[in-house]
Amino acid sequence: MEYLSHLNETQREAVKNYNGPSLVIAGAGSGKTRVLTYRIAVLLEKQVKAYRILALTFTNKAANEMKHRIGELVDPQSASNIWMGTFHSIFARILRMESDAIGFNSDFTIYDTQDSKNLIKRIIKDLKLDEKEYKPNEVLGRISMAKNNLVTSDVYQHKGTIREADDSIKKPRLYEIYKQYSSRCKKNNVMDFDDLLLYTNILFRDHPDILEKYQKRFEYILVDEYQDTNYAQYLIVKKLSQEHNNICVVGDDAQSIYSFRGAKIENILKFQSDYENCKVFKLEQNYRSTPTIVKAANSVIKKNIHQLEKTAYSVNKDGEKIQIRKTLTDREEAVNVAQEIEYLHNNLDEPYSSIGILYRTNSQSRILEETFRQYNIPNKIYGGLSFYQRKEVKDILAYLKLVVNPKDEESFNRVINYPKRGIGQTTLGKLNEYAKGFETNVWNILTDINEERFAFNQGTKNKLSKFHTLIQKFGEQIGTVSAYDIASTIVMESGIIEDLRSDKSPEGVSRAENAQELLNSIKEFTKIRTKEDRPFLLSNFMEEVSLLTDIEKKDTGDKDFVSLMTVHSAKGLEYKNVFIVGVEENLFPSLKTLQNNQSLEEERRLFYVAVTRAEKRLYISYSKSRMKWGNIEQCRPSRFIDEIDKQYINLPDDYDFKMKTTGGINQNRREGIKAANSKSTYIKKDTNRGLNMTPLSKDSKSNDKKTDIKQIGDLKIGNKVSHQRFGIGEIISFSGEGINSKAEVKFNKFGIKVLLLKFAKLKIIG
Repeated sequence: MEYLSHLNETQREAVKNYNGPSLVIAGAGSGKTRVLTYRIAVLLEKQVKAYRILALTFTNKAANEMKHRIGELVDPQSASNIWMGTFHSIFARILRMESDAIGFNSDFTIYDTQDSKNLIKRIIKDLKLDEKEYKPNEVLGRISMAKNNLVTSDVYQHKGTIREADDSIKKPRLYEIYKQYSSRCKKNNVMDFDDLLLYTNILFRDHPDILEKYQKRFEYILVDEYQDTNYAQYLIVKKLSQEHNNICVVGDDAQSIYSFRGAKIENILKFQSDYENCKVFKLEQNYRSTPTIVKAANSVIKKNIHQLEKTAYSVNKDGEKIQIRKTLTDREEAVNVAQEIEYLHNNLDEPYSSIGILYRTNSQSRILEETFRQYNIPNKIYGGLSFYQRKEVKDILAYLKLVVNPKDEESFNRVINYPKRGIGQTTLGKLNEYAKGFETNVWNILTDINEERFAFNQGTKNKLSKFHTLIQKFGEQIGTVSAYDIASTIVMESGIIEDLRSDKSPEGVSRAENAQELLNSIKEFTKIRTKEDRPFLLSNFMEEVSLLTDIEKKDTGDKDFVSLMTVHSAKGLEYKNVFIVGVEENLFPSLKTLQNNQSLEEERRLFYVAVTRAEKRLYISYSKSRMKWGNIEQCRPSRFIDEIDKQYINLPDDYDFKMKTTGGINQNRREGIKAANSKSTYIKKDTNRGLNMTPLSKDSKSNDKKTDIKQIGDLKIGNKVSHQRFGIGEIISFSGEGINSKAEVKFNKFGIKVLLLKFAKLKIIG
């Protein structure tokens, strides 16, 4: 066992003490994979049969990497015989072996997410429900959460509290969809990913003899990333370990960031009380980062109440202080990052691949991607699509293309029934047949759709004619109004934005944010062209954006690029140089996390994950203003910046933000909750939009405090006003001075918004 000499003392103890329950608290960069690998290698060298070892991971990559390492340490054949893999792959294997007991054939197929969504769409249609109200993605998320909490469709149907919750979100027939979905899956010999966990629990519950067989087989059980387990996974592991009680879980409560997927941090926090005589090993030495970065991360995460006690440390060189960067706008922030990357690459010989850019939401990538192109910085979105390749962005661009060129059949086919307007594939097929037969294009067919030669029923003709009129109306404006104005009109009047906002799932909120970012980019384009006294029409924007998307399609094969990603996607990765951008209140932490301390603590853990991705250099930036839905919103630095011990950071010269605290509880959070509760109706309807509930930083001249100002210019408190984005509203207060003057307006549809008057263009209507 010479390989044990490569471990530090704590790691070595965690490897050698393999009998009984063990909790290995593995901080960021502490070598947890090595501990798991060596622990299994020791078991094999102690003559434990490989098939009696169960090792559960969250990714196939992690399982394959561990098998490879074990094979190098001990024996490849033994490594291949270990029951090692993801929760889903291992339990699928068990379910195939025991399929008769649960009423399935052993050759059952497994649905991926898209398969599940397609089935749910058909069920919604069969039940004659409105897909706008029962969003397939949202419905699937609800069903997934139920399964992960071991709530079957029968239990779901008869559980009063669940039905009441569905009623409250105006989806009273969710139980019917779930019931039909489960029934059809079983009838078709199909399981989805969540079923693999659900049916394993059902198998062990209803067949104690089968449970006993696997309890006896698995003498040693090891679980990676235990902080990310949900209730279903927790229960399976607990049942399987009851015979031998040799269970080792490895994880870090400080990196528990997936509650939206059903993960329960309580599983790791309460492990010691679940398993008597549990041995605890704390891997506190961080091999990845400088002491400065590690101590800075510690100073933030210690603010959380619910956590396992530990103190990470590093014996690497101290390194540079963390750079806190302040910019006036989000565009300036992107430029600042690009210039710093150029310095790292050109002056310090840092490869682009050593640089990671982290952000809270996917929509933040847009302005970074565009800026990097201008600076010729190679970049790639990690774990996701480039901004302009995302479905919701491509849908909007297809509308814009069609308005500019109605003969664009690809764009026509993409948007003819989006949002849904009852025009199906059969109708589309006939349109294309007519176009081919008359040697013309589909748009010309639509122009004459009411002629008798086109054999559609009157209802279909009316739908096609209505769509034709809509696009034609947009087309009549493109030569006279700006690209931004017509794009905003198209997104609103086509029903796209209503469709996106109706999906309140995390993915739905992200899609709506991406639509917002696309409009932001069009507005910036329009402003730049106006300043340069150049055309600013929609056709000009489409020409420019088509060049951007064409560039994206080219793959040079070069691996030296800057990686861009959300913080959630960054977990498990590391970069020598890391930039965390958009670290502002209501963005990071996000607005919704102000509702309760549990959510805020997870958001703080997410920030901790972001900080600990950095090996040598860390840059944290915030902007004083950020464009949202075509309007400039004032921002202030995140509380997380203020929570970092100041000895580890370099602050801007004019940084004077300080969170107010009372009795150990963040006062700004109290104010945020109070404000959120007072506007609860608005938040429920429109949670994806920003809402200024707390003061701006003190470097704003007005400090954004309400004053006794009764009138600014022609605008007075009580005026009924019209806004191009938010519609009709009433002015309820003013704040600020000069160019920073703002109006607080209560809009009929969008609730209260604080608008900078120099951009708002409010029109008095009463």
